[in-house]
Amino acid sequence: MFLNLAHTKLDVYRSTRRFVMDCYRLTADLPEEEKYNLSMQIRRAALSVHLNLAEGASRKSISERKRYFEISRGSVVEVDAALDIADDLYSLNHELLITLEQSMKSTFRGLSGLIRTI
Repeated sequence: MFLNLAHTKLDVYRSTRRFVMDCYRLTADLPEEEKYNLSMQIRRAALSVHLNLAEGASRKSISERKRYFEISRGSVVEVDAALDIADDLYSLNHELLITLEQSMKSTFRGLSGLIRTI
């Protein structure tokens, strides 16, 4: 935000920010009893996507950078799995799910491309 580093200008960085926001919007609709369980797990994993991308971009070692990006991509898969359970249990808002699906796919593709180019 304040450092104005190069990775903040990447499309995948903007995609991961959008993905985090979409996850937060969707989990806001989960029941109160899930506030500290499924909801927080989805939010933590989504935030991990964005934060690992940012931290990885700052690493000097190519192998270390790639590892952070792989962790970031793995967190996308974690969110996807958690959403499967959440939708089974609570029939999530269809419109929000469609929006989240688009940002999830965009994020996954962007991270995969970034990993391939390293």
